[in-house]
Amino acid sequence: MNITLKVWRQKNAAAPGALVEYTVSGVVPEMSFLEMLDTLNEQLIAKGEDPLAFDSDCREGICGMCNLMIDGQAHGPDKEATTCQLHMRRYKDGDVVTVEPFRAKGFPLVKDLVVDRSAFDRIQAAGGFVSTHTGGAGEANAILIPHDMAEKAMDAASCIGCGACVAACPNASAMLFVAAKVSQYALLPQGQPEREKRVLAMREAMDKEGFGHCTNEYECEAACPKGIKLSNIARLNREFLRATLLTE
Repeated sequence: MNITLKVWRQKNAAAPGALVEYTVSGVVPEMSFLEMLDTLNEQLIAKGEDPLAFDSDCREGICGMCNLMIDGQAHGPDKEATTCQLHMRRYKDGDVVTVEPFRAKGFPLVKDLVVDRSAFDRIQAAGGFVSTHTGGAGEANAILIPHDMAEKAMDAASCIGCGACVAACPNASAMLFVAAKVSQYALLPQGQPEREKRVLAMREAMDKEGFGHCTNEYECEAACPKGIKLSNIARLNREFLRATLLTE
């Protein structure tokens, strides 16, 4: 089948950008959306044109690299799926699809559909590890953790840092990402030694990167490919208030 793409092309952050229309031929239903973009690039290269720049890595839904807005939806129309998990069986011959990069102050554009999401790395580095001297590591299985707490921590830890929550939020808020990273530690005994320091540092880093505030739009939860729940933001707020009171 043939698919018409309206794709955002932009040489760099300083250059003007625009939607450019392409027709991709030879698309089959078994292709992922990224494989369809590969096909487009093969056709562009064959014509001597500049290939489309877009991010991808594992193509298994776990790396968080494929940061595309497809018809105005982060990662496309499929619920709890990344772009690489979106298949062309979703579309029919002659469909027109608009593809744009994630847009947020905290995600500056690099080229075409590629944005710089290193702000997430800096936020996590600000508090997402344990630096306390704990001596020799004990046997993990000897630490008793209630099943429900372990499940909640694992659910939060499933965040892949793709940035869909930021792209979907009208305020470009990173609260769901930060909430997931804070929750995965706050719920476990291993995360207690630096509990207050961690949440304060990560919130400060988030604000420094220029992300917006959360106003409970729920778009982040709806767009998250891993189903991270908004309840984690409530936990983040509680952790931040607790840390503020304990460190005053």
